[in-house]
This record gives sequence, structure tokens and C-alpha cells, in this order.
Amino acid sequence: MNILFLSRWYPFPPNNGSKLRVFHLLRALAAKHTITLLSFREAQEVVDTDAPEVHALCREVHTIPWPKFNPTSSTAIAGLFSAKPRSVLDSYSPQMAAKLQQLIATNHYDVIIASQVGSAGYGHLFQNIPALFEEVEMGIFHEQLAQASSLKSRLRYRLTLAKQTSYLRDLLHHFDSCTVVSEPERELVKTAVPTFPTIEVVPNCMNLTDYREVQVEKRPNSLIFTGSFTYHVNHQAMVWFLREVNPLIQAQIPDVHISITGDHANLPLPPANNVTLTGFVDDIRGWIAGSSISLAPIFLGGGTRLKILEAMALRTPVVATTKGAEGLEVTNGKNILLADTPQAFAAAVVRLLQDPTLQREIAENAYQLIAEKYDWPSVAPHFLNLVERTAQAKKV
Repeated sequence: MNILFLSRWYPFPPNNGSKLRVFHLLRALAAKHTITLLSFREAQEVVDTDAPEVHALCREVHTIPWPKFNPTSSTAIAGLFSAKPRSVLDSYSPQMAAKLQQLIATNHYDVIIASQVGSAGYGHLFQNIPALFEEVEMGIFHEQLAQASSLKSRLRYRLTLAKQTSYLRDLLHHFDSCTVVSEPERELVKTAVPTFPTIEVVPNCMNLTDYREVQVEKRPNSLIFTGSFTYHVNHQAMVWFLREVNPLIQAQIPDVHISITGDHANLPLPPANNVTLTGFVDDIRGWIAGSSISLAPIFLGGGTRLKILEAMALRTPVVATTKGAEGLEVTNGKNILLADTPQAFAAAVVRLLQDPTLQREIAENAYQLIAEKYDWPSVAPHFLNLVERTAQAKKV
């Protein structure tokens, strides 16, 4: 088949969870089909559109700058009075729309795959071509409302959820199927759009063959958190950890050290000793594999955490909140340690650091979980089957 793949994220280098997912999906599709990639790129990124890793998978590659949401722009302010979410209105790209229309006019596509809401928003231009909305996410909007602490914030997030739900209903008119990363997300989408016919769970996964070659000696008493602060959930996680948890750990293990990777967006963090902000790193795998523990102190957001799966694939034990591990078929005490209070989280970290045998047991059990349930070669056939079924869909 000839596939047009729209992506919110340019998939190389695959240095965040969204890019990694897109890269693996393209790799699975390329084994059987011909792909044209039309992707946004971050404005600050210098994207090598001739990257051989991408061109090995795609017949054509086109990139468009991502118009970052500006809440103070005139469009965003006018959006306060619109039925559509403000971010949708302000980040709409005429350049993306024009390129999409050009590609559709000059090529025959059997199916269009739009990854995430940032690219699905151009569904009205698909001209009745069968289409799949890849990775619908509603969980974060429900979580924001659930955690609202004041009447003002509850009203704000209730309005946000209502707008996002209405927008999703409108978007899905242009699609024949959609995917989500977990069963909880599937239930949220079913509730929002009960008449939509095909909602399939395609979990976030790893490709274990990409990780077996990584052999790095563990650094004693080393912790790592991977995640860009441009996603506010990650910044919130590290503020909580450094303020509430880290002092409890250092009281028992003074030389514990934490590395925080990714774009830190110049956002402030509580003062703490032995913390390294690495910024962007070329290959995150070595950093994770060389750490004693990977942290996922997440309290907000939907989907599943690729940072957890990546650590498991590299045999680095994970300590996470219950929310952080949501949607993954993990077992507390067997292949992960879960904790939701500062005291319990600190105790879990200290326990692992002081017990090398437990570290190895948790890490090995987690690796086996990836091999059984979250390895792309075993999940890809289900996704490919869905794409093929979508391409055969008959539009009304």
C-alpha cells in the first residue's frame, strides 16, 4: 500500500517517547508498505531531513515547523470564546495544510495515518481517503480536572475537558479507526465518542534488539530521570522528587546522585546536592543502563510511560508512582517498585540501592515483561492488520 503518515514529531533522533513510538511504527510499516512522511519539527531543532535512518524507511520526507502555542496571542485570546481548544486554534499551520493538500493532489494514497492530535487536526483535508488516528489521548484532561484544588481551577479544567471532548468528536468524523496506548485510555475515548466503531489498543513498546548491544557498568548510588521539562508533567515530577523525596534519601545515603536528561526549558528546581542537568544527550540508552535506578514520580497525564519501558529494556530497575505506571501490566515488588508518598518513594529507592540482589531480581523480571508483552516485533502485526483493515474501510 501507499501510505501518507502525518506526524506531530519528527521521528529522528528518537529522543523522546513520542518520537520513539513514531520511529517504531514507521519501521513496522516500511517492511510491507511505501511511506510518505509529512512531519512537524520543533522550531528550535535543526532537522536533517536527509537522515539515512528516516529515508531508509520512507520514500519521501517533508517537514514543517511546529507553530508552538502562544497563550497570549490574539488567536489564543479569541479562542477563549470559541468551542475549539485555544491550543488547536493558535497552532494551526497553513503551511502544513498547503503541503498536505499538494501531496494528496499529486499522489494516490491508500490510507492516511495521523499521529497524535497535532496532526489529526488536518483530517478535514483528507478528501475521503481512509484514515487512522494514531494515539488518541484524553487521560491528561481528566487528570487535570481530578487534581484541581480550587473552584476556579475546577471550572477551568472542566471547560478544557468539555472543549477537548467536543473537538475529539469532530475530529473522529474524518477517521475510520483510532488507536490508544492502554485500556484506560480506550475507555475514556469510548465514553467521549460511544458510536465510534474501531478503537484499538496498541501499547507503547520497545524493540529489544536495539538495547541488547548496550553494555555499561552501573554507577553506584546513581538515579536517573529522563524527560523534557517542555512537558510540564516531567517538571512537576522533579519538583516533587527534589523537594519532598530526595532529602529523605540523602539522609540515609549522602552520596546518592541524580541525573536529569532532556530540555530543562530554564525552569526552576528546588535546591539540591548532587544533581546533574545533562540537557540533550545523543544516546540516552547508555545513561539509563549505567544508572542504579530509573525514576518515574509522575502524578499527571495519560497514556503509558516509555521512560519506564526503556529502563526495563536496559535492565535498570524502576521506582514509580502508581500513576506513572498506569496502563502497564506491572506487578509491584516483582518487576517494579511503586510508591505514592515521599516517605514510601524514598524507602523504595533506599531499599534498592542497599540491596544489589533485589536490584538484579527486579531488573531481570522487568526485562522478561518487556520480552513477553512490550516488544515491537510481537505487537507490530496487530497494528499492521489495523492499518490494512482501515485502508479497506468504505466511507459513507
